Amino acid sequence: MSGSICIHGHFYQPPRENPWLEEVELQESAHPYHDWNDRVTDECYAPNTAARILDGKRRIIDLVNTYAHISFNFGATLLSWMERHRPEVYEAILEADRQSLQRFGGHGSALAQVYNHMIMPLANKRDKATQVYWGLRDFERRFDRTPEGMWLPETAADTDSLDVLAEMGIQFTILAPSQAKKVRLLDETSWEDVDGGRVDPKFPYRCHLPSGRSIVVFFYDGPISQDVAFGGLLHNGEEFAHRLLGAFDPKEENGQLVHIATDGETYGHHHRLGDMALAYCLHYIREYTDTEVTIYGAHLAQHPPQREAMIKEQSSWSCVHGVERWRGNCGCHSGLNPGWQQKWRKPLRQGLDWVRDSVAPVYAAEASRIFLDPWQARDAYIERLFDKDWDATAVFLEEQAGRILTQQERVQALKLLEMQRYAMLMYASCGWFFDEISGIETTQILMYADRVLQLAEETAGLDLENGFLEYLEQAPSNVLAYGHGAEVFRRLVAPAKLDLLRVGAHYAISSLFESDLEQIRIYCYSVQCEDFQRQEAGALKLGTGRARIVAEITGESASFGFAALHLGDHNVIAGIRQARESGDFEAMRKDLGAAFSRSDVPELVRSMDAHFEDRYTLWHLFKDPQQKVLDEIMRATLDEVGVNLRQIVDANYTLINFLRDMPRPLPKPLAVSAEYVLNEDLRWILEQDLPDLERFEELVQQMQRWEIPLARQDLRYRASWRIGALFERLREKPQDTVLLTDIERLIRLLRELGLQVDLWKAQNVYFSLTQDWLEAMRQRVQDGEPEAKSWVAVVERLGGLLEVCAA
Repeated sequence: MSGSICIHGHFYQPPRENPWLEEVELQESAHPYHDWNDRVTDECYAPNTAARILDGKRRIIDLVNTYAHISFNFGATLLSWMERHRPEVYEAILEADRQSLQRFGGHGSALAQVYNHMIMPLANKRDKATQVYWGLRDFERRFDRTPEGMWLPETAADTDSLDVLAEMGIQFTILAPSQAKKVRLLDETSWEDVDGGRVDPKFPYRCHLPSGRSIVVFFYDGPISQDVAFGGLLHNGEEFAHRLLGAFDPKEENGQLVHIATDGETYGHHHRLGDMALAYCLHYIREYTDTEVTIYGAHLAQHPPQREAMIKEQSSWSCVHGVERWRGNCGCHSGLNPGWQQKWRKPLRQGLDWVRDSVAPVYAAEASRIFLDPWQARDAYIERLFDKDWDATAVFLEEQAGRILTQQERVQALKLLEMQRYAMLMYASCGWFFDEISGIETTQILMYADRVLQLAEETAGLDLENGFLEYLEQAPSNVLAYGHGAEVFRRLVAPAKLDLLRVGAHYAISSLFESDLEQIRIYCYSVQCEDFQRQEAGALKLGTGRARIVAEITGESASFGFAALHLGDHNVIAGIRQARESGDFEAMRKDLGAAFSRSDVPELVRSMDAHFEDRYTLWHLFKDPQQKVLDEIMRATLDEVGVNLRQIVDANYTLINFLRDMPRPLPKPLAVSAEYVLNEDLRWILEQDLPDLERFEELVQQMQRWEIPLARQDLRYRASWRIGALFERLREKPQDTVLLTDIERLIRLLRELGLQVDLWKAQNVYFSLTQDWLEAMRQRVQDGEPEAKSWVAVVERLGGLLEVCAA
């Protein structure tokens, strides 16, 4: 009996971009990271590009890019974010697929995925086709090859969805064993009923479709996958390997495939160090057994299906009721909130369907005035999402229109296509997966829906908001403060909506705090300053100006006149209006300037009221710049508080020493002052390119003597970043013994503080350093070079601190 093992990871995060800004804003729940994409990347996606293999002394002996050895798929929207924000991880994933092509005889580890994680059985036929096509094209653009397989979100499947995959050239997909309904050998006429998951997962199955096409289905091993995802199987990589090896049936024929499928985040995010368990499992199978580690495409090429299957219609891997989790109160939930209901799911689905079906004929009618084929243009729009350069956009629009368009037609065309893009994004599955309609995943898809509503009104004058809210009023919230989905929409979603005027308000307020205003980007908007004056009188600031704002996504533009007034602290007032005659603007500037010259605050406020209908405050700044401005505003206050606390510590330094030597606990005012000052000094040192280690050591000793608690989470984050930055410098100067010595000393000091610093990047660089340099430097030691002897000594000591076995 011979067999192979395949491990599949489905790597995905829900799209989190603000639909008006096209970027993920600050998410406080992900602290100390900026957002959850950033956090999960550090906990899972990055570690799997260099997972550790340990020896018996728990020292690192090898680094493995696990993506090159397993089957995997990444959500297209996640890769889009990663390409912009974590390019080193993104490139490592692409490189893993290139390596897998060599390892697996021309078959790649990466599979494509339906574009934005839409539950396919609940989608209409047109959306199914576009989602598969977009996912396919996104994959081809990133991985530079055609995908063999495609992942269905939540493995949710029906015959129509499989047929769309097959029609577009997809050879296979992966489903849960519970999704098999009937099976038989290809040469048999009678079917065996396996409804309930009793299908043998060790063989591929061909699924013949009513269209005459067919697709191969791999039903993964359910029990093992379950224990990896939710049990303790990732506690030990060798046990993981034995569990997989034990799944072969010695009575069965050759060519068995033991394979599992889980969320990829299992390996590091859901289970800390799961990436290492995965790496060691693969290492163990490869080094200590004759069993082959493979991927689906390679296995299928060697072992064509000898069996046939019929699937269970409208089924999935995470809902025992089929796909009810994404349209009804079926009872499936996260388990985090016992007693909560999910009655909101049905009206939410119905409301979104109503929005989709309401805008579809509007799109078809309006887009027919521009495009040769509106729905073909929608499919082709994925090409424009790859390259948003305006020259490329113009070429794209002309190809779809068959003629040169006016600027007004271009704006209309792009708004219509964006309306359709968000009409699909609003169906991201995570919006229904969890327990509450006010959760961040559901409010995210509601924001996408709100963007659809806005674009429908702007392109066709179609007002759908009240109709949509009627559906949401029937969606009960588990949170008493909201009551129902309509209130969630009003309080959590509607305030995020913006237009060019709101972007202008952001620019106006920012003008009080930014120095370079001539031509800037505000997320996906560009702003050209046409005229700006700023006046200051103590804490009082006044900015007036004119600017032109362009939406880079749709090409829409407008010119505005504005004024912004800072009264001190967080008190900011701004006004903005579309540009009229220049005389109006000059009159506004004159009135405000006269009041400002007299420091007449009441008159300034009255003038703002007279010249602008709406006023804006710091609340209207976008989230990340808002945090930056608030930090700037608070800096003076915090600096003043810091000076006062430092004076307290300095004035009572000998007293604090005396009290600790007695020993007696410090009075709270002294303890709080010392805690703030010493932690702040540590933070400041860690922010320097080359930390002052003498001062750092003094502070460490002082904190230990005074028994001052550390700001652990913050210092750990800063120290991890600084250590990583120092090792990046070492990558550029690998023979710098002084730098190596400083790094060693800093790590020792951090250990004395008991900080569990993240050494992942440091270990990666160190491992490469020893692979590239250690043998040569040891040879130079043999040749009698004293500099080489010092270098080797510190490198070997550093290996002990980093728990990396020196080569």
